[in-house]
Amino acid sequence: MSETLGEIAARYARKARSASRRLSGTDAATRNAAIEAIAQALVAATHEIVSENAKDLAEGAAAGLSPAMLDRLKLDPSRIEGMAKGLREIASQPDPVGRILSSQVREDGLSIEKVSVPLGVVFFIYESRPNVTTDAAGLCLRSGNAILLRGGKEAIHSNRILGGIISRAVASAGLPADCVQLVQETDRALVGELLQRDREIDLVIPRGGEGLIRAVAEQSKIPVLKHYKGVCHLYVHPTADPLTAPGVVFNAKVQRPGVCNALEKLLFDKAMPARLGEEILKTLSEAGVELRGSDSVRAKWPAFAWKAATDSDWDEEYLAKVLAVREVDGLDEALDWISEHGSGHTESILCRDTAMADRFVAGCDSSSVMVNASTRFADGGEYGLGAEIGISTDKLHARGPMGAADLCTYKWVVRGQGHARK
Repeated sequence: MSETLGEIAARYARKARSASRRLSGTDAATRNAAIEAIAQALVAATHEIVSENAKDLAEGAAAGLSPAMLDRLKLDPSRIEGMAKGLREIASQPDPVGRILSSQVREDGLSIEKVSVPLGVVFFIYESRPNVTTDAAGLCLRSGNAILLRGGKEAIHSNRILGGIISRAVASAGLPADCVQLVQETDRALVGELLQRDREIDLVIPRGGEGLIRAVAEQSKIPVLKHYKGVCHLYVHPTADPLTAPGVVFNAKVQRPGVCNALEKLLFDKAMPARLGEEILKTLSEAGVELRGSDSVRAKWPAFAWKAATDSDWDEEYLAKVLAVREVDGLDEALDWISEHGSGHTESILCRDTAMADRFVAGCDSSSVMVNASTRFADGGEYGLGAEIGISTDKLHARGPMGAADLCTYKWVVRGQGHARK
C-alpha cells in the first residue's frame, strides 16, 4: 500500500528532527567541512546541473513563464560558480552557534548566560530560483539546523540534481544525510500536511510570490517568517546630487528588474530641479522602462511616453521594466506615502542634506533604508552574510536579509555549586 500524504509528511519531518538533534552537537569545523564539500561537488557537476536546468527552462518557456521568471530559473556555469562562492562565504562567517549573548555572575556565585543555539528544523518553501537551494542548505548547516527544501515544480529537475549533490556531500563529511532533505513530491497538498507538523518543525520560511506566502501563513501551525513583496521606493530630495542621482535610479530599476530589491516606485520632490527629473526619466526611458506617472509628473515632463498611473499602481510589485512615478510635497509627505504603500522591504533617499537624510532614516519603517545608494544593495551577500535564506519584512524574530545568525535562537544556561533558591 502506498503512503498517504500525511505519512510522507511525517516521514520527512521525523527524519529532519532526528538529524537536527545530531547536528546540534557538532562543531563548526565539521559543519564547515560539509559546506565546502557541497561547494566542490557543485563545481564538479556543472555540466550535469546545466543539463537538468535546461529541461526546466524549456518546460518553463513552453508554459509561458515570464522573462523575469525564466531569468530566476536559469543556471549556467557562472551562476553555479557563484553558488559555490556563496557557500564558501557562508563557511567563512563567525560561528553563530554557542555565542554568549550576555552573562552575569550573581553575588552568591550563580552564573547566568544567554547562549545562541540552532532553531532546530527549518521548512523552506520557495519558487523558481534553484540557486537558493544551496544558499538555504549552507546557511542551515552553518547554523546547526536541519532543513526541508520544497522548491517549485518549475525547477524540479534542477532541484532534484542539486538535492542529490547536497545529500551526498553532507554524508561524505560525516553528517547525517537527512540534515538536508529535498521534498521530491510536487503535490501541493503535501505542503499543507508538512505545515501541520509543529512538533518536529520549528520555523517555516516561504520565499516567492505574495499568494504563496499568504497561503502558507494561513495554513501553518508552525511560526512563519514572511517576505510578502518588495514594493521598494526611492525619494529624490531637492538636494540630490545631479551627477550621481540618474545612475543610482537607473541601477535600482534596470540592473535586474525581476528581483525583490529592484525599485518599483520613484518619488520626486516638488522642489527638485526639473532638469534633474528630466535626466533621470531620460535614462530610464532609453533603457526601455515603461513609465507610469501621476497627473503632475506627466504634466511637468510631457516629452516622455507616459501611461497614466492608476490607484493599483502604487501598491503593485512589477518585477519588470515598469516604474510608477509621482511627486510629493517634501520629506514628510514622502514618508507618509511610503508608510501607506510600502511593503517594509527597502527604501532609499537621494539627498546631500545630512539632517534630512537622518530624518528619512529615522522615519522610514522598513527592513533596509538606503541613503544615496541603490535599493539593489538590500541583499545578504552585499551585507557580508555570504548569502541569505530570505529577506524578512516581519519584525520578529528576524528582519531584512537573513544569514546564519538569524537562524539561531537562544537559551539560558545557569551554573551553580549546589545553589538552592530561598
